[in-house]
Amino acid sequence: MRDPMSAFTDAFTTFLFGKVETTRLPVRTSTGQAQAVYLPTAAPGLGDSGVIIGREVYSGKGYIYDPFQLYGQQLPAPHWLVLGESGNGKSALEKTYVLRQLRFRDRQVVVLDAQGEDGAGEWNLIAQELGITPIRLDPMAALDGGIKLNPLDPAITTTGQLALLRTIIEVAMGHGLDERSGFALKVAHAYVHATIVERQPVLMDIVEQLRHPEPESAEAMNVDIDDVRAWGLDVALVLDRLVDGDLRGMFDGPTTVGIDLDSPLIVFDLSHIDRNSIAMPILMAIVGVWLEHTWIRPDRKKRIFLVEEAWHIINSPFVAQLFQRLLKFGRRLGLSFVAVVHHLSDVVDGAAAKEAAAILKMASTRTIYAQKADEARSTGQVLGLPRWAVEIIPSLTPGIAVWDVNGNVQVVKHLVTEAERPLVFTDRAMTENSQASDASDAADAMTGGLPDDVRAAEWEAEQRAILMEQQRLNASSESTVA
Repeated sequence: MRDPMSAFTDAFTTFLFGKVETTRLPVRTSTGQAQAVYLPTAAPGLGDSGVIIGREVYSGKGYIYDPFQLYGQQLPAPHWLVLGESGNGKSALEKTYVLRQLRFRDRQVVVLDAQGEDGAGEWNLIAQELGITPIRLDPMAALDGGIKLNPLDPAITTTGQLALLRTIIEVAMGHGLDERSGFALKVAHAYVHATIVERQPVLMDIVEQLRHPEPESAEAMNVDIDDVRAWGLDVALVLDRLVDGDLRGMFDGPTTVGIDLDSPLIVFDLSHIDRNSIAMPILMAIVGVWLEHTWIRPDRKKRIFLVEEAWHIINSPFVAQLFQRLLKFGRRLGLSFVAVVHHLSDVVDGAAAKEAAAILKMASTRTIYAQKADEARSTGQVLGLPRWAVEIIPSLTPGIAVWDVNGNVQVVKHLVTEAERPLVFTDRAMTENSQASDASDAADAMTGGLPDDVRAAEWEAEQRAILMEQQRLNASSESTVA
């Protein structure tokens, strides 16, 4: 029974103000229905300007990423690291990203295509679709009029040429040049640069000068001419490999005329080079420095430099030092460097741990596809990923990755449109009679193996959404440029 005073107080209050409390009947419900009371929340995205990647898994929101739009606001550097085991979608992401970037008029992309089969690089189909001929670096083809890149190209500064020559020799020797060998190389390069003016100097000129140094070179340092010759012998032998050894033909002549550096997409096909040989890091060093001096220009274009098998760069102290300079220099001129590797342990535990750490620090964007649990823990520790992200990496299905954009960590499902699929899923099996079934398997992998009717509806809706969004963004970009 209620207290009389409480009843009197309630009655008086009701008389003055009216009834102030609503009586609600109890409601019986399930937890599934009651969860609607607590509306879902999602982490903020990266804005709506740029290239659409796919959708954020937990919220279903579209995920748009563009380092050029984010640089200086949400990104301290425009460089990007892509990690993950083979077969989880790294290649599909790279290709669709490039294709979508190229729809903006102020974009230009260079790809170092280190993988391939059937005698062509992995990017060959995309190049053909865009009407572009890949620059195929092949020692055998180079002997028969193929592509050549000259480390002594006059387009490269004399300082850059000498730095490149040192890097080539140090990579091949596996250690740094001592002072005497470095002096012999410097003297030979200076003499060749000063005396050969009627044509492009080539590596053979350096080799000959190392074998037969000029007396003036010895007199300038007050040493015997035989000493200078002995100091340069090992250097000459290393360079001779590029002139008359297993790498002959690619670098021992003037740069091939007609390489179109104004093309929106430039593909260097390295698939004919043994990926496990010393040739690959040497080749990447030469291509990287040559591009630094001939391709990157202050013309307000946004450039993307995508390197597959990038551990060849990051794992060599000498090549990594060259690319560190390229990344620092290129950032001021609108360059985004994209490095694709399988395992972070390939680089952080190698001989170039210090240089690798510096390059990783410049990569403000990191995309991690599925890895084994121990590798995921190691990756998370090095990159500073949150615990929840590290725990889900081993269970990620193909096409889904953890994205860390300067601390903004989200799980993203990459979407591929119908028009892109024939260019993206380019495994050998898909070029044979089983193309239709393999294409369906690839679609299954990207949609998580949903039932046919659900998968088809979801896939079509996603295709429409991604195309409509890209068209809107392209129209916005073109009006801005115009």
